[in-house]
Amino acid sequence: MPVTDTGEQAGYVFDNDNAHSGGHHRFLASAHDPMTIARLAETGVGSGWRCLEVGAGGGSVAVWLAERVAPTGSVLATDVKPQRIPRRPGLTVVRHDVTSDPLPESEFDLVVARLVLRHLPQRIEVLGRLVRALKPGGLLQIDEFDTSYEPPLVTPDERSRQVYEDFIAAKDAVMRAAGVEPAFGRHVAAAMRDAGLVDIDPRPFIQLRRAGSADLEQLVNHTFHLGDALVAAGMTDERLAEVRSAMRDPSFLAASSVMYSVHGTRPLDGAFR
Repeated sequence: MPVTDTGEQAGYVFDNDNAHSGGHHRFLASAHDPMTIARLAETGVGSGWRCLEVGAGGGSVAVWLAERVAPTGSVLATDVKPQRIPRRPGLTVVRHDVTSDPLPESEFDLVVARLVLRHLPQRIEVLGRLVRALKPGGLLQIDEFDTSYEPPLVTPDERSRQVYEDFIAAKDAVMRAAGVEPAFGRHVAAAMRDAGLVDIDPRPFIQLRRAGSADLEQLVNHTFHLGDALVAAGMTDERLAEVRSAMRDPSFLAASSVMYSVHGTRPLDGAFR
């Protein structure tokens, strides 16, 4: 069954049409591709594999996969707005809403979803669809944040600490209002087990946010990308400028969110609970 190019998912806060979307994808890739790609390499993905990445965003992971599975494999990269995914040999890009548009079943050796399911109220249903898209013996990798933990560690002064904490709280409110489950990362392993996968392998990763780091620059980008929504959630333009200044101070240090990268395998007999 082919993937159908029909869908449009409403409410996603990081709109690919936004003027700041390019920066969002660039910083996300710089901050998190090393971990995501290292985990993908652990799967043994290589020539001849058929892969699916849903919510491919800027396409950096899909491009890596296409190079990895060449010359005989293929990668299908989907997104509701896929215009930022580069075109490459072996990489098919499709506009697709994973919550409503059809996916082929028992088709892929590897399915990848990074920072997608947390945004979807139907996340458990969608997880089931991703599991069914796997061939028996195929592997699912889900990378998801738990943003309930991302404290400041060292700030220029107490006011900077407070404005950073207020910014994090406002961003959390914006995400929740859009249907995001901020702590979903910690629940992924259990959800994959409950969906019938075996050999569940969760790995937590945390980074140090310091001035100039990609993870912190992504937050600076969010003060622009989500600016109107953050103001509606209680910030002001002046306080957003303050938190940008604090995050760019050489003394600033914070702990990142926890990123959980979780592997699970579809049983060879195809049976599910």
